[in-house]
Amino acid sequence: MNQQHQNERTRIREAMDRLLTGQPRTSDGSLTAVALAVEADVHRMALLKRHVDLKNEFYERVRNETQQVPETEKRLRKTVTTLKKTVSNQKTEIDDLRQQVTLLAMASAVLIDGQGTSPAPEPSLTDAPDNVIPFRPPTS
Repeated sequence: MNQQHQNERTRIREAMDRLLTGQPRTSDGSLTAVALAVEADVHRMALLKRHVDLKNEFYERVRNETQQVPETEKRLRKTVTTLKKTVSNQKTEIDDLRQQVTLLAMASAVLIDGQGTSPAPEPSLTDAPDNVIPFRPPTS
C-alpha cells in the first residue's frame, strides 16, 4: 500500500466519524457513500472500487450506531416491494388469460363440431320409397 492510498483510507475513516456524529464539513451530511466520498475528499469511484471494505464498514456502522437503514437499502427495499407487486399482478393476469384461452378453445370446438353435424333436411314424400308411410302429414 502506498502513502496516497493510506492517506485516503485515513481521510475516509475520519469522514465516517464526522458523518456519524452529525458534524459534516463539506458534504450535506447524508449517510450515503457519495456523501462519505465528498466528506473525505476522495473520488466516489475510489471509494466504491479501491476501498469497498471501508464503504461496507460505513454502512454497517450506520446500521449499528444510528439504528437507521442506509438510503441505498431503503431504495432497494422499495424497488423489491414494487417488483413483487408487479409479479403478483402479472401472475393474476396470466391466470385470467389462461382461463379465457380454455373457454375460447371450448367455444371454438363446440362451434366447429356444430357445423359438421347440422340437422339433416327432412325428406319429402316424393323422395321416399313406396313402402314408407310418414308419421306426420307434411306441412306445406
